[in-house]
Amino acid sequence: MSVTLSEKIARRTAHVAVIGLGYVGLPLAMGFAKAGFTTVGIEVQASRAESLNAGHSYIEDVSDAELQPLVEAGKLRATLDYDVLHECDAVFICVPTPYTVQHTPDLVYIIQATESIAPRLRAGQLIVLQSTTYPGTTTEVVQPILERQSGLQAGTDFYLAFSPERIDPGNQKWSAYNTPKVVGGLDRASTELAASLLRQMGAPVHEVQSPAAAELTKLLENTFRAVNIALVNEIAQLAERMGIDFWEVLEAAKTKPFGFMPFAPGPGVGGHCIPIDPYYLLWKAREYDFYTRFIELAAETNEAMPYHVVDLTCRGLSKQGKPLDEARVLVLGVAFKAGIGDARNSPAERVIELLLQRGATVSYHDPYVPRFSVGGNVFYPESLQLTSVDLSPEVLQQVDVAVIVTGHANVDYDLVVQHAPLVVDSCNALRGRSGAAQTVRLGAPL
Repeated sequence: MSVTLSEKIARRTAHVAVIGLGYVGLPLAMGFAKAGFTTVGIEVQASRAESLNAGHSYIEDVSDAELQPLVEAGKLRATLDYDVLHECDAVFICVPTPYTVQHTPDLVYIIQATESIAPRLRAGQLIVLQSTTYPGTTTEVVQPILERQSGLQAGTDFYLAFSPERIDPGNQKWSAYNTPKVVGGLDRASTELAASLLRQMGAPVHEVQSPAAAELTKLLENTFRAVNIALVNEIAQLAERMGIDFWEVLEAAKTKPFGFMPFAPGPGVGGHCIPIDPYYLLWKAREYDFYTRFIELAAETNEAMPYHVVDLTCRGLSKQGKPLDEARVLVLGVAFKAGIGDARNSPAERVIELLLQRGATVSYHDPYVPRFSVGGNVFYPESLQLTSVDLSPEVLQQVDVAVIVTGHANVDYDLVVQHAPLVVDSCNALRGRSGAAQTVRLGAPL
């Protein structure tokens, strides 16, 4: 008598595959392995697979101490071979979803992963897409490929669902193991199976009626953040002109116990989600003759912030009689957020490109990012590989301005304000500090 997938999940004997072992896929794979499921990760990078199989993590949020026991116990391994899917009961797709230079969705990695699953798909398997994407991807892209190439029917022969990733790199409180999950299946059975499997990791699961509802949930979450960040970025610039310290206003507004959620202004937005997700929603909305002007304006506002940071830098240098094209600029922090080494889509890249375009000599310091690439795109064709410099009084004294883009807590800002002649602070990293340096702060009176 055959054992059903539902029974395998309940007994934790189901075999799970995770395609893509990056910031999303590796924590997910570890979550299943910790829950007792035999888990295999499929990677395209041999170096990552080798590292994982040796018990060494390449993701900041995953330690070797967490990873090694799972590998040694045979609960987690990595491979480059999609044929392992023949022995798997559930398959999660956790691949990147970038956008093109025209800000349209690029689903090439989802398509490649799905085309690799299809010839190995068998009846009774559960396929779950986790990659952030526009509503309709699961049913309009993934489902047709699986059905066409396998000859099987979704909802009849195999199960299909979408469950958005909710990874926040560097967050010590909320992880892949305890963050509530959302899941929507093609049919009721798909939803229930995906939800029951995800619940085994210990976090609560919220079920919705369809994959499209789950897909839109993720875009709503990140677009909400993008819009509110754009709002404070705009008001911070207004405060500068009005001679009001926006950071003081923000602290005051935070005292209200209801009806207000604090967001901080900054040099722009970064990471894999916030800069990209609104454009996925904008693109899909046009299919319905619906123009999301509010969201588009927010995206434009956030994309303009690196230009504003460079303008503030020019303003500060001009007060010292120094043109930007003769200036030596030290950028402090190139990760997309404080406390991590993830530099994907960091606003620092655009800030540096703008500085270089205008003739400045640029170096950077980031304790988490030893090497940083800029350029090689339509905006700035020349591709450059920069190396982080050590922070010292001598380095600070040799530059004309230090521009704080990402406010890592372990950077000695007291040293910065004592030895740099000018500091431009785009994220309020200097709050409560003073020194010999002249300072220009985003959101403070000009």
